Amino acid sequence: MTYPIVDTSKERMEKAIAHFKDDLTTIRTGMANPHMLDRIEVNYYGSPTPLNQIAGISVVEGRTLVIKPYDPSSLKDIERACHAADLGIAPQSDGQVIRMTIPALTGETRKEMTKKVGKMAEEAKVQIRNIRRDANTSIKKDETMDEDVQKDAEKEVQKLTDGYIKQIDELAARKSEEVLKV
Repeated sequence: MTYPIVDTSKERMEKAIAHFKDDLTTIRTGMANPHMLDRIEVNYYGSPTPLNQIAGISVVEGRTLVIKPYDPSSLKDIERACHAADLGIAPQSDGQVIRMTIPALTGETRKEMTKKVGKMAEEAKVQIRNIRRDANTSIKKDETMDEDVQKDAEKEVQKLTDGYIKQIDELAARKSEEVLKV
């Protein structure tokens, strides 16, 4: 039997997983990846604008990101935003494009990145658990359900929670493995 509260919780948990996957794409793995810059917002004519909306981002030679602004006057703002993003990569401007060379990851940097992956995974698990708590609270408040139906719904929510937490662990392990691979 399906319950509306469980269905809503499942949708919210799916969104939490999607957000976690997006977060993982921003982690450096030693290779250049345009998604590393997804979180950067540039002050473009007074409003914060995602970098990928005001510039073309491409990978050159596997380790270099090239940012070519659509509007050349925004080059300085993009460079400032890249510095402020604290990616550990210094942007170099030649007046037309910005180049960001991704350094090879050292053993220490790899360990830091895996810690960051672990922290992101833990935050995603907390989101899933919060969704479970909200669902269980809604189930208990629902007076149209008798006690047995409430217990069944809570078991469904717990089963969903366990499945999504396992999925988060698998994604985090895969990303950590990717970061540690030399």
